[in-house]
Amino acid sequence: MDNEHSDHSDHHDIEQRFRRITGFIEARLTPLFDPANGSDHGFGMDDTSRALRATRYTVQAASAVGGLVEKRSTAPELRQVVDQALEHNWDVLRSVARMWEDHPDFLKEFKAHSWDVVGAV
Repeated sequence: MDNEHSDHSDHHDIEQRFRRITGFIEARLTPLFDPANGSDHGFGMDDTSRALRATRYTVQAASAVGGLVEKRSTAPELRQVVDQALEHNWDVLRSVARMWEDHPDFLKEFKAHSWDVVGAV
């Protein structure tokens, strides 16, 4: 397999893993913003609303990895820094997802260490 095809496949795998864990977390958070569940859409000034917004912002920031993944092949001189950033972002998402480790939709891959997700490719 040529290196360019391998890099594209690796990038796709990393992005897919980030999409799956983010989707899982968002599926847990989104109903909490629903007024039918007693929420003020998470935009109240109470501590629960603030914590909900903070968690969602953290997840959104950690899941925005498309540009980082692309840099892995377009800027090889930055690979170490990019991988560290990706590993940090994965660890943030993994920590949040593990709050629902007992949920039936929780996948074993969400427990993977960052070096298994980023370093393996």
